Amino acid sequence: MAHNKSALKRIKQDAQKRLRNRARKSSIATAEKKFIKALESGNLEGAQAALTAVISAYDRGAKKGVISKAKADRKKSRLTVRLNKTQA
Repeated sequence: MAHNKSALKRIKQDAQKRLRNRARKSSIATAEKKFIKALESGNLEGAQAALTAVISAYDRGAKKGVISKAKADRKKSRLTVRLNKTQA
């Protein structure tokens, strides 16, 4: 256990950040699931709108440092390719 004030404060801040980051990751995963569900149901307009939301969520997550920029770019690319294959 920490013995000084700054270490105790850091523990509290880390707990808050952990909860905030978990919520952000969860919202990204939810947006991605909505996109996949729309894509599999054949709703291309809904899938396009959902892809926009997913891309935005990944960009926000990368900006906040929840996920790496490379992972965000890779996921956005793969989801876009998946939509394009369905439309073709």
